[in-house]
Amino acid sequence: MASSAATRSPEAVFACGGHSDRRRRISPEAGHALEILGHAIEYLVDEYIPNTHDSTSDEGRALALKLLMAKNREIYFGCPVVPGFRERCLLLVGLKRSA
Repeated sequence: MASSAATRSPEAVFACGGHSDRRRRISPEAGHALEILGHAIEYLVDEYIPNTHDSTSDEGRALALKLLMAKNREIYFGCPVVPGFRERCLLLVGLKRSA
């Protein structure tokens, strides 16, 4: 399962070294990791939202969410970008070198 294509700020995309609007070739291992991370993030969000009045555990949950989300982006942006239709056509006719 791929990472959700939630809207990201350009700064976040640039910091990860990735492209926000490009498809990625996700390996089975990366897909499994993204799926597990997604479930963990969802669980923490579900627990975090109802308990916003408890400030003692908020900092730990917020930090855990940030760490899980950073790892999710790292894995996702570590997957190779799938060339677009135009790039594949240019590669086919030899006008562009593969990366």
